[in-house]
Amino acid sequence: MNRSKQFRKLFAATLKMMFREKQVWFWNIFFPIILMSIFMVIFGGNDGSDFKAKVAVVQPARNEAADGMLSGLRQIPVFEWKSEAPVTAEQADEWIKEKDVDGVIYLPADGQTQSLKLVVNTENEQSATTQVIRGILEQVVQQSNLAAAGVQTPPFHLEMQAVTSGSEDLSYTDFLMTGMIALALAQGGLFGMVDLVEMRRKGLLKRLRMTPVRMGLLGLASMLVRFLLGVFQVCVLAAIGVFLFGAHLHIDVPTLIVAFFIGSLAFNALGYLFSSFSKTLEAYMGVANIASFLMMFISGIFFPTNSLPGWLQPVKDALPLTYFAEGLRDGMVYGSGIASTEFWLGAGVMALWGVVAYLIGATLYRRAKVEAR
Repeated sequence: MNRSKQFRKLFAATLKMMFREKQVWFWNIFFPIILMSIFMVIFGGNDGSDFKAKVAVVQPARNEAADGMLSGLRQIPVFEWKSEAPVTAEQADEWIKEKDVDGVIYLPADGQTQSLKLVVNTENEQSATTQVIRGILEQVVQQSNLAAAGVQTPPFHLEMQAVTSGSEDLSYTDFLMTGMIALALAQGGLFGMVDLVEMRRKGLLKRLRMTPVRMGLLGLASMLVRFLLGVFQVCVLAAIGVFLFGAHLHIDVPTLIVAFFIGSLAFNALGYLFSSFSKTLEAYMGVANIASFLMMFISGIFFPTNSLPGWLQPVKDALPLTYFAEGLRDGMVYGSGIASTEFWLGAGVMALWGVVAYLIGATLYRRAKVEAR
């Protein structure tokens, strides 16, 4: 039997074997949808347009300074007041401990003191909401200082504008959606070769070794099946991101095809490599989990990688998921990338990972013992 015919038969057999397992439908189709939905809800947010910080105010005594500050604080649209009227320190302390409010603002106790005090729950001290409240109060204090110095209109002010290399309607939701698609495809490849481990455990690989079947073609057929499944995953996850979470797509077809093809095969090759030396399901899942979690948090899936510590930057630059996420964003969100040097550099890194992983895996399958245990 020639190689092409052998490959077609192995591909058909792998496809049937994969979809006979009901777990495949969950882990490769429903689980990525559930995972992306959870992270989109947690991290996607609402782009800050409806951001509110729930606060309360304590006014120890009525005086001109406290009344003026309270009137100014009432005009800040970000603040959502737990109580319209000032509350006692005891009530505020209870709300803070129970996390019923994000912060409590203590107004000056006398007309000579111009300081504000912010009290927050220790567990939320470093949260984004606390930082927003603190920044607003610092602006209030600064404006009060300028007014006390006789400067009614500050000569300088800060304006902020966000720009992007893609279309103007891009948002963090788009960044997160494409990152989650890359993560789902990568995990599909890393965990997708579990059927080969089962074949080893049941002694099927030993029987195949006694036939003219080429082990490399078996791995290639398994990788191609996962590749086709990945096409379905991209379509479903992108549709969910657009219709449920309001993400935007600006697809550049050549860029998307190249990034998806090289990245999917690279991670399928890594899964094939893991299966080549894993003699039990536990061993395979352990290695795949380590690889997945290592790349998940330092490859730019949830946040830009330029915020990582300097010593982690070389590690990030060596991981294939970094370039897979960037490549999918170029093809699905930014609508560009096929002509850039950075894109092809990333594609080259992914291709190198895939080729090396496949060759090592095929060599191990040819030389290692594959009897059942």
